[in-house]
Amino acid sequence: MDRTGLSRLVVFVTVAESGSFRAAADRLGIAPSAVSHAVSALEDSLGVRLLARTTRATRPTEEGAQLLRRVSAPLGEIGQALRAVAEPGDQPAGPLRITMPRLAADEIIMRRLPQFCAAFPRIELDIRTSDRFEDIVLGGYDAGIRLGESLEADMIAVPASPPRRAVIVAAPAYFARHPPPEHPRDLAGHNCIRRRFDSGRIYRWELEKDGHALSVEVKGNLILPQQELILRAAVGGVGLAFLFEDTVQAEIADGRLIGVMQDWCPPFDGFYIYYPSRRQMRPALRAFIDFFRMSRGA
Repeated sequence: MDRTGLSRLVVFVTVAESGSFRAAADRLGIAPSAVSHAVSALEDSLGVRLLARTTRATRPTEEGAQLLRRVSAPLGEIGQALRAVAEPGDQPAGPLRITMPRLAADEIIMRRLPQFCAAFPRIELDIRTSDRFEDIVLGGYDAGIRLGESLEADMIAVPASPPRRAVIVAAPAYFARHPPPEHPRDLAGHNCIRRRFDSGRIYRWELEKDGHALSVEVKGNLILPQQELILRAAVGGVGLAFLFEDTVQAEIADGRLIGVMQDWCPPFDGFYIYYPSRRQMRPALRAFIDFFRMSRGA
């Protein structure tokens, strides 16, 4: 492929990742008309439509998605090589894009972020938060942070937190009106505060006892997008909530929340830093992993 074709391919991938021509133009530092021209020229040369354009978003067609899957990894390798050249003497430097849910950013990154930035001032850390499970290769990320149970088998993963546990809780005011549930079947008679992810999917409560796992589609008159909002609603007496134990410890300790069905809430894998297998890891990514990975004594 000639250089013109390669540059058009880079533009196409950027549009597919960004979701719009204007956003891609901003990332590439060129005019939107130049982005449109490059994509159109690539489509003409291949004889297929690669992007479906609507008034709300731009998404890859089936042919475009197939091409994206084939070229994202090689282009990522090229980007890694270019950034590695910009890190003379193996000193951590350059852009580093990481995706993670908001909870991971709050609990793992933000607490130690000042120390990391002070230790590695030449790293340009770009954190994106989303509850969607991002394909870091297709998304152009260097790494991501997710719960261990969500990781794909072909990813390298290192622990960034201890095992976690979710608990079912409600306020004393709620239990004054409703008997505490003792079994998953009892949840059908309760007002459960549900959570909707960025993808639009509503979370099904995942419970387990003695090796018997259940995925329960609970019901309730309130749906919220974030754990902190669900916590506030639970403290207010709205209904039952299913929340990470360490986020409600204070509320349980002072009696604002009461835990139930403890035997159906076992621990599970915590957060992991995950990244694709590459022959040569950039010093910037190595610095991030070494800094934020869970220490053996944790």
